[in-house]
Amino acid sequence: MKEIINISTGEVGKGNIDNILISNGIGSCIVIAAFNIEKRIGAMAHVMLPGKAPITENQNKTKYAEDAIEKLLQFMAINRDEFSNIEVCLIGAGNVLKKPDDTICKNNTISIIALLKKLKIKVSATSLGGYLRRTVRFNIETGEIFYTEGDSKLTLLKRWN
Repeated sequence: MKEIINISTGEVGKGNIDNILISNGIGSCIVIAAFNIEKRIGAMAHVMLPGKAPITENQNKTKYAEDAIEKLLQFMAINRDEFSNIEVCLIGAGNVLKKPDDTICKNNTISIIALLKKLKIKVSATSLGGYLRRTVRFNIETGEIFYTEGDSKLTLLKRWN
């Protein structure tokens, strides 16, 4: 039986073929599910805020995009030469409160995509935007990312071979 690892808001976690990574309650946040295809290592970050944590932030820096991506890559134990073996899926950025002036979803998306582009990490699939909350389930052994939107059934987003 696979060990399930829950990744809560502002957290980053990792796993191997014996694990399933899960993140729930994804609203305006974005979950980054990363897979090192060659090493069969997976990691997941549940990002709340764009950019980098302020210097004065002493706790939970990984709720910020730049710090979360840095930690995610550290968990995958790779160096920059190996970034070409990593692909990511992005899930979230839903305006679940339906606020007409809400910018956090857009800012999170722009921040994360810009950082990944700068690092030359491929975004292979996304489920972003809308108004419904999401969940994510990443089976590292099969290389499958599933998600739900609202009360929908699990939908396959990506399958790495």
